[in-house]
Amino acid sequence: MEITGGVDTHGLTHHAAVIDSVGRHLADREFPATIRGYRDLLEWMRSHGTLTAVGVEGTGAYGAELARVLTAAGVTVIDVDRPDRKTRRMRGKSDPIDAYAAAMAVLSGRATGIPKSRDGVVEAVRVLRIARRSAVKARTQAMNQIRGLLVSAPAMLREQFASLDRAALIRTLVRLRPGEDLSRPLVATRSALRWLRSRLAAALVHEFRRQLVITPLRDVREF
Repeated sequence: MEITGGVDTHGLTHHAAVIDSVGRHLADREFPATIRGYRDLLEWMRSHGTLTAVGVEGTGAYGAELARVLTAAGVTVIDVDRPDRKTRRMRGKSDPIDAYAAAMAVLSGRATGIPKSRDGVVEAVRVLRIARRSAVKARTQAMNQIRGLLVSAPAMLREQFASLDRAALIRTLVRLRPGEDLSRPLVATRSALRWLRSRLAAALVHEFRRQLVITPLRDVREF
């Protein structure tokens, strides 16, 4: 008997369901979101018949690893959109219902999306770029906060940094000695600038290291 599977994915568990070729509900079951759980899920589905395809919710998030495991096992995986809020309000939230709905979406042809493989060079570049974007954001945020502090800083401190570009500003902040009495606005401002400078330096180093890795990969044809 040909069967179609559906999976409602979550962070710690996945709920799977199988239907026959005319859409009749055969069985559903919950599995842990682990490598062993994924293998047990696949074995359980295949125990009900010839598995033609599996609809998986969230192949770009909680269902990413499950999709990889199923694809590696030769199973056709279809990306299924999660039910919208209106649908959830009408029928209520239920993992078995969502799993059966994912299977029905595949069987009826409503779901046809092929999930991204999320392996190889493309996936490596993607995750490195995520880290790089966060470093760039942290760098920009730290620099904006430094500039903001200097706007309202005591005059003697503000004038010290007034005409410096970013590179000179960072070098000067390295030599800045805050003092110990943090109850004084001048000392507190100097301390805050030093802290922000440390955060900025860490972001710059992180971005530079990621750039060293990402730049050679840009020439890879697959990317």
